Amino acid sequence: MIELKHVSKWVSVGGIRTFLLKDINLSIKEREFVSIMGPSGSGKSTLLNVIGMLDEFDEGEYHFIHETVNTLKEKHRSQLYKQYIGFVFQAYHLIDELTVYENIETPLIYQNSKTSERKAIVADILDRFQIVGKKDLFPTQLSGGQQQLVGIARALVAKPKLILADEPTGNLNSKQGEEIMDLFKKLNEEDGVTIIQVTHSEKNASYGSRIVHLLDGRIEKLEG
Repeated sequence: MIELKHVSKWVSVGGIRTFLLKDINLSIKEREFVSIMGPSGSGKSTLLNVIGMLDEFDEGEYHFIHETVNTLKEKHRSQLYKQYIGFVFQAYHLIDELTVYENIETPLIYQNSKTSERKAIVADILDRFQIVGKKDLFPTQLSGGQQQLVGIARALVAKPKLILADEPTGNLNSKQGEEIMDLFKKLNEEDGVTIIQVTHSEKNASYGSRIVHLLDGRIEKLEG
């Protein structure tokens, strides 16, 4: 599903390159659950953003479901992203001007779903996340944990083939965090959704079948 070959990304300051990612070679099959770990500044979020087509890179190749991402025009990349990928951001990235309901509905509008379908799908996911009572509130009226739940609900609503999660339980209490990880596990095992998560938590990492350890922008070792 995903193949990165010799992928590097750098920033140049005063003619000197600082590598954010260095010679990354990584293959991820459909239906895998992969955890990415490493200290702060090791390139975890950058790698996730490259896989999610939010960041470009400077060298190497990226193949996603038989498409060579680095040769695609931005419009085509954007279509791939909207069709296949659900992203759970650490900083929520909710739209402040939209209600909880409208935030969750947004990916379905991109997919041109019918209004009646959208209503049914959003109602189901509001129920699943026990946030029906919050549907008419705006993000600024929610706690951090509630915003995170809405962000996760939005990522799942369009039934993506790939979920990319950046510290998905970072703002949740331990009970909520465990419920989200159990939900990811279920999506992976029962629905065949491929999941790649960045995490500092050994416990969360253990939900994955493989762990990628990054250090200074390089893959230090692979477990599993």
